[in-house]
Amino acid sequence: MKFGILFANTGQMGEPTVATKFARVAEGLGFESLWASQHVVIPSGYTSPCPYTQTGRMPGGDEMSIPDPLVWLGYIAAATDTIRLATGAVIVPLLNPVVLAKQLATLDYLSGGRLEFGIGIGWMKEEFEAIGVPFEDRGARADEYISAIRALWTHPVASHHGKYINFDNCILRPLPAQKSIPIHIGGNSVASARRAGSYGDGFLPMTRDVSALKSLLTEMRNAAIAADRDLDDIEVTVTTTLIGRNALAELDILQSLGVSRILIPAGLFWADPASGVQKYHADVMAPFNGH
Repeated sequence: MKFGILFANTGQMGEPTVATKFARVAEGLGFESLWASQHVVIPSGYTSPCPYTQTGRMPGGDEMSIPDPLVWLGYIAAATDTIRLATGAVIVPLLNPVVLAKQLATLDYLSGGRLEFGIGIGWMKEEFEAIGVPFEDRGARADEYISAIRALWTHPVASHHGKYINFDNCILRPLPAQKSIPIHIGGNSVASARRAGSYGDGFLPMTRDVSALKSLLTEMRNAAIAADRDLDDIEVTVTTTLIGRNALAELDILQSLGVSRILIPAGLFWADPASGVQKYHADVMAPFNGH
């Protein structure tokens, strides 16, 4: 089992010296990856419900610092050596895919192939309106954008023709250091599970409910079979705190479901990031040695 940290660029971790110290400590403790989240803006008074919290509001409050994930990861890349650098998640339909492909390829190239590209389609309608992107077709737009991005990464000269983006004979350099940057599909919907099965390198469901997780994984696997894909090619990542007396049993269940990476929410460390992650590692992860 691999362990990473989700929302690693939020709160105090958005501060330069705190961020680098936190990242170096996490790397030294053996955490496999840091996952940086994205919101371009938070429109004050938004009414769209956050699907990942019981309150329907963003954790951390509307004014919490959330640096741009790619800029933050580039900063962290220069301060670390081995830890994987991941987005969790970039809201793909909000961004121009040609520009995004360039940014991601550059970051992967400069970091020596350490990038994981976690994506989402977004849930905050007001954010889409502020940027001027239609909210209703965001799923179809994301699907096409990913196809265009992969074409730019994997072809010496790439072309793409679709409903939302068109280009001919485009050369993108540098190419990623990896053959193609792994793409993890985030979300708790049936549609996101099917996307992961159809074309994702990974699936990132954001639920701790085992029954819901099993259902989503079934949808993902059925989509993969329909697409004639090897299920072993799709990595499953979940988020949980692993805190509580049933944590070891939870870990065993997740392993039995085929989960290979667990992301610990960075909110646990907001008060004192570097010391917090050290304490978490000593107090919570020690019993999992050997799992």
